[in-house]
Amino acid sequence: MPLPSIVTIQTAASPTDHTVASILVIYTGGTVGMAYNDQGLLAPMRFSEVTKLMPELRDMRMRVSVVTMPQPIDSSNVTPTEWVTLASLIGEFYDHYDGFVVLHGTDTMAYTASALSYMLENLAKPVVFTGAQVPAGRVRTDARRNFITALEIAAARHPDGSTRVPEVSLFFNTMLMRGNRTKKVESQHFGAFRSDNMPPLAQAGIRLTYNDALVRPLPTAPLRIHTQLNDNVTILKLFPGITERVLNCILNVAELRGCVLETFGSGNASTKSWFLRCLKEAHDRGIHILNVSQCDEGRVEQGRYETSASLPGCGVLSGDDITTEAAITKLMFVLGLQKSHAETAQLLVQDLRGEITLL
Repeated sequence: MPLPSIVTIQTAASPTDHTVASILVIYTGGTVGMAYNDQGLLAPMRFSEVTKLMPELRDMRMRVSVVTMPQPIDSSNVTPTEWVTLASLIGEFYDHYDGFVVLHGTDTMAYTASALSYMLENLAKPVVFTGAQVPAGRVRTDARRNFITALEIAAARHPDGSTRVPEVSLFFNTMLMRGNRTKKVESQHFGAFRSDNMPPLAQAGIRLTYNDALVRPLPTAPLRIHTQLNDNVTILKLFPGITERVLNCILNVAELRGCVLETFGSGNASTKSWFLRCLKEAHDRGIHILNVSQCDEGRVEQGRYETSASLPGCGVLSGDDITTEAAITKLMFVLGLQKSHAETAQLLVQDLRGEITLL
């Protein structure tokens, strides 16, 4: 792919200093990269002049460059095509920077961070997602704090010089979380994201405090970029009163290959014969069904209650404590590998990138 133009942000790093970290910022769109123009309208900011809005950047002792996606978009319009472009960009610049910060709209950031965690196999450098609830031009904005802290995290090193957080993560408000463990839970307050089934990788108070024991270890193999995703998938959320007709309409969509089944509690669902028959018929047609709880916390335990004991016999796979965002992107990724039905099912229940906690 042709290399896009790069804007260098003026910081305190000396042009002759080769010991400071070099960070590439990728702007995909969203509130965090917006500012008010001369007409008083919100528009993508000119990153060549970003230090006017964020003067703190001048004091940072790292080299910071910014590349903008070919067509910045609202995150509600993000598709797997943008994920492939983003993964490819990181691959293009991987050997030239010590870390990456991805500026992204908040609405689908958890989906993109989850997808990238699978697509960037053997990642040995930080890829930190962040965004904002309020544009940088506002007085009470969270854009400056989130952006600057994400840069610090992307540049962080252990005393021996090794990368501190070599994985896809998401920083927002005061917490650094594994990207594929997050979900957006708030639209009106600064604490927009949570990671209910895994503690944060770091917390930002007066200083950054890292939980190094939770960070994924450095890989021994080189980076591998995956760009084949299969989007013939769906999410089916159960509710009291769902009918056989509705279930069949969803599971009989042409070319459907995977379904995230959002169940009650610890993975429970109806025991009605028509319901179980629909699931079994879908499985027999080659559709992979991944059981994910509607609860934000806890995990799926198929067989704990009678209402989930029949699901494995219908071919339903347990998603353990995976989020819906990580589950649907995992389906796209694993199906894109074009493995056999059995191999695909085996990969879906494995912990690939720290997205589930195996007991």
